[in-house]
Amino acid sequence: MSTIPNLWNLVLAGGDGTRLRELTARVAGAPIPKQYCRLVGDRSLLEATLDRITPLASREHTMAIVNRNHLPLARPQLARLPLQNVVVQPSNRDTGPGLLLSLLTLARQGVQRVAVFPSDHYVGNETALRRHIRRAGRLLDELPEKLMLIGIRPERAEPGLGYIESRGSVTGRERDAFHVGAFREKPSAADAHAIVQRGGLWNSFIMVFQVGCVLSLLRRQRPEETTSMERALANGEEGLARCYAALQPWNFSSDFLARIPEHMVALRAGRVGWSDWGTRAAIEQTLKTLGRTPPWVDNDRTAA
Repeated sequence: MSTIPNLWNLVLAGGDGTRLRELTARVAGAPIPKQYCRLVGDRSLLEATLDRITPLASREHTMAIVNRNHLPLARPQLARLPLQNVVVQPSNRDTGPGLLLSLLTLARQGVQRVAVFPSDHYVGNETALRRHIRRAGRLLDELPEKLMLIGIRPERAEPGLGYIESRGSVTGRERDAFHVGAFREKPSAADAHAIVQRGGLWNSFIMVFQVGCVLSLLRRQRPEETTSMERALANGEEGLARCYAALQPWNFSSDFLARIPEHMVALRAGRVGWSDWGTRAAIEQTLKTLGRTPPWVDNDRTAA
């Protein structure tokens, strides 16, 4: 299928991945962030993400955000993107500042519509995921003031993930589209089970929306940070460094999206084989499902 008209991809690659540093050190020989690590096969999670989303928007319409100290790892893996499409933040201040900087940069280039993707997730059925992104794009045509969020149909009650709770179907629109009622980040095991029983969805953090609409919401919800970042961009690299030095970390999901549920629609995505690969156990569970043995397990047996 052809790319989606007027859509840009935004890839978030600024995480430090501290929980998996021991594993990435074993695989890569150094404790690198997981998105740059070739954990399984010959592609890193970042490289797999870029390949996965290219059918949606061209490399010329794909932007990635990285941290300055990640550049030696990031540059080779982002070599197929235009140089100006790689946004470099001075340091990691969680997903809030990274997304805000990216959206302001896109807006300065006149970009109107964007699909946002974490760079460190696994997707087994990439065709199915792209189909859901296209669904989100069609629904955005009808509801341009809404933020479309891809929610994953849970395979189990997993307390280590974030959840989306719905408050009713979007009547007469795309099937399996719901108004968002609330976010629940890493609930207890009992609460996770109850949320799943009520039809809650895993939060994939994959989003499709109008850049201008979300920036307007950010100016209302996070006015100081937005104004500071806008001024920093006008003052070049030095201004951005000063801005980041003064920024407190904040999370785009829990510190922004959780405050604006009435502005969001969740689309339920099933059978995409999604995992956030946030822990070694999550990676090994995915590989077990695929009937594959993690290479580091073989190494453990050899060492023993």
